[in-house]
Amino acid sequence: MIPALSFLAPLTADVAGAVGDITGNFVASLPSTQAPTTTDFGSVLAQVAGDAMDKLNTGEATAISGIEGKASVQQVVSSVMDAQSSLQTALAIRDKIVSAYQEVSRMAI
Repeated sequence: MIPALSFLAPLTADVAGAVGDITGNFVASLPSTQAPTTTDFGSVLAQVAGDAMDKLNTGEATAISGIEGKASVQQVVSSVMDAQSSLQTALAIRDKIVSAYQEVSRMAI
């Protein structure tokens, strides 16, 4: 696993629980005629982070296989580009979450 990204796994579980609680309480307080769905923002965020980590691990493994001569150049490039786009998406989501947190922390109570 890429050492710089290994910190994401415990963080996604904490964020998923915290956001899920907030979302669950908010949805429970609204009157609704439809049954509440089981998918909340926290679980979606955890799933996206898990998928990004899987793509990064696959890209890393394919790159190593390419160095060993077990994978073609096309497979390596495709896998690394997929991992790069996943990493850019994860970083953009992280930046938006940090920005939203800073906005909320600046609000007057």
